[in-house]
Amino acid sequence: MGTTQLTAAGVGAGDEVVVPSFGGAEVARAVLEAGARPVFADIDAATYCLDPASVAEVMTSRTAAIVPVHLFGRAADMAALRELGTRHGAGVVEWEPLPRTDALDAVRRRQYAAYLSRRLRGVAVPAEADGAGHAFTRYVVRVPGNGRPDRDAFRRALRARGVECEVPVRVPAHRMPEFSAAVRLPESERAADECLSLPLSAAMAKKDLHQLVSACNGLGGLLRERAS
Repeated sequence: MGTTQLTAAGVGAGDEVVVPSFGGAEVARAVLEAGARPVFADIDAATYCLDPASVAEVMTSRTAAIVPVHLFGRAADMAALRELGTRHGAGVVEWEPLPRTDALDAVRRRQYAAYLSRRLRGVAVPAEADGAGHAFTRYVVRVPGNGRPDRDAFRRALRARGVECEVPVRVPAHRMPEFSAAVRLPESERAADECLSLPLSAAMAKKDLHQLVSACNGLGGLLRERAS
């Protein structure tokens, strides 16, 4: 999806398009290329996708479209967003299709994710989705501060132990100089500060999962002890 799809949805010069700040930088750039203005909304803390309540707060008579982004294999609340779009006469354009949750790899990733969520300590594991609604293209945990070691220290220590973990979104789009949006989006900002993507794939063996849990749990306790 890109500028062409936005144009096809009727987005043009002078229009406003509501996009997520967390994970939405590429979308915002496409909006600018279409001659429109990106308007950033906050995310739902559990799904990391657009929060319909935040979207409703920033919509105006100039809003031409809402562009949700499905993150980490979790779907945005499309029903609520489409209802908002209908109410305000704005289109809802998905940035990209949601990965299939019934594919064999997705089923296996979901099983592995459930194992990790049961056993990891010292981090906030992903919120459970209803039914089989999560494809787990990424397994994202939170490492909050609040007097404990921060996410970046935790990441460095894990990588030193051979765990390939990454920060999925380091800077929310509304804080990037190219957009310079004078808004405060607390959930997007908090997620950018706390989120860490741990390795998860359908090709992992059980021993890989055990090693990951051991590294995270042992290191989490060690770091907390050093911080106290």
